[in-house]
Amino acid sequence: MPALMLISTVAKGQAPAAGIDYDFRNRSSVGMDWKITKGLHLDAGYELRISDRMSRIERNQLSIGLRYSPIKYLDIGAGYYFIGHYDSDKVFKPRHRFYFDLAGSYKFGAWKLSLKERLQMTHKSYEFNEFQQAPNLVELKSRLKLTYKGLIHLEPYAYVELRNCFNGPSFTADYNESSGKYTNYEFLGYSDAYINRLRGAVGLEWKINIHHAIDFKLMEDWCRDNSIDTNAEGTKLKSYSWEQALNTTLSIGYAFSF
Repeated sequence: MPALMLISTVAKGQAPAAGIDYDFRNRSSVGMDWKITKGLHLDAGYELRISDRMSRIERNQLSIGLRYSPIKYLDIGAGYYFIGHYDSDKVFKPRHRFYFDLAGSYKFGAWKLSLKERLQMTHKSYEFNEFQQAPNLVELKSRLKLTYKGLIHLEPYAYVELRNCFNGPSFTADYNESSGKYTNYEFLGYSDAYINRLRGAVGLEWKINIHHAIDFKLMEDWCRDNSIDTNAEGTKLKSYSWEQALNTTLSIGYAFSF
């Protein structure tokens, strides 16, 4: 009986949590909004992200997409991102992201309330251990945004956003508390679903004129993701924990519309 008490089946919600890492980051972007015809827009942009307390380039990102408004308060969009990501060791890890958007809005007085749902799939086009990460990560981002439109050139706003992971690596294993090791590890595929980010943001969009706009934004992210370490063959689990992070990001972006 005492021996049985030393062995427990690993449950995703009961994995040990690491300490919370804090980072201050920056994002700078330029974008283009081309009105092809009434209700149909082509968007393109570039974004540079700097992390580790503003000490290294984390990402160069290019994007292109289409956005269509079939009715006044509904937007449908789809597009593609090329993500040139660098990890903490400055190793280049390119990714390809495809997304589909559905957004609705409601105006009351000088206020506008909007809800945006984005379903995205991110393909990792570099070598990695597929027992630790999903090769094609599927996520849903849900954003609720409130904008004040009662000023002439300025639009302050705030929003909250949840990001849900749908296909994280799933497994079963037994953990021996006395030895600190895992046994009977079995990979179960990509079926682990959980919320991996909660974001809050406040911002101000300055619409200089009909063609030019600058957006200032401050974001606070709480991130939680599982950290799985296995051998390359997927036969042994070395460690498993939840990584947590709190990131503050200052963002500035320029957009040209025509």
